[in-house]
Amino acid sequence: MNTDIQAYNESQSTQDREICNQLAVSIDKGLTRAESKIWHRQPVWFIDGNPIVGYSKLKDSVRLMFWSGQSFDETILQKEGSFKVAEIRYTSADQINQQDLTRWLKKSKEIQWDYKNIVKRKGKLERLK
Repeated sequence: MNTDIQAYNESQSTQDREICNQLAVSIDKGLTRAESKIWHRQPVWFIDGNPIVGYSKLKDSVRLMFWSGQSFDETILQKEGSFKVAEIRYTSADQINQQDLTRWLKKSKEIQWDYKNIVKRKGKLERLK
């Protein structure tokens, strides 16, 4: 696990740390080619410089976000914001369904929108192959 992400997880309460550690291990396992780092104060995994998945501590939960998640055709993932981000929130580690998470991580490699070049394209997202 990335040491900065490990430090982020360790800074959380016991219950939230358990969620964060479980997510980080699963994401590392599912996205072996991805680069992970703290980005905008939250753990995020990138493929070829494009943000794929990340999580952050909210007041009442830990939010798992997939940058292209609205294109996954998954009703459990909720729309977040005005782009293609979808999320799910957890309040305990036992809410994490490993089969769902594994499936979403697989989709996150196959279905990507080009966030890396969104500024260059003046806010317009294009789907990557």
